Amino acid sequence: MKKSAVRPRIRVYQGGEVALGPGKVELLGHVAESGSLSEAARRMKMSYMKAWLLVQLMNKSFRKPLIKAGRGGSGGGGAELTEAGRKVLALYQDMETAALAAMEEPWEKLRRLLKAD
Repeated sequence: MKKSAVRPRIRVYQGGEVALGPGKVELLGHVAESGSLSEAARRMKMSYMKAWLLVQLMNKSFRKPLIKAGRGGSGGGGAELTEAGRKVLALYQDMETAALAAMEEPWEKLRRLLKAD
């Protein structure tokens, strides 16, 4: 594997705050996979409270909530992406793919100027 790489870090701002960025997208992905906000937080080595604050920020930044979380307890609450959440996640991933494609040619030229891996 090549050591040199380029990665776009796209951030979507709403009202002066980062409504969506790499970390929030990672959280959305883990919630989609696990069905649990606490498990998503664990996977990211993040406290549940931090994850919950990120969910609240995302949910208030978009017209419709991105994550619906059930109340915890003995039966467990669970969490899932809403239809809007699935759409936002897919669109963000599309933006990342498009950004990488747009950078391909200039990145190859820049990579040649780097020291050998």
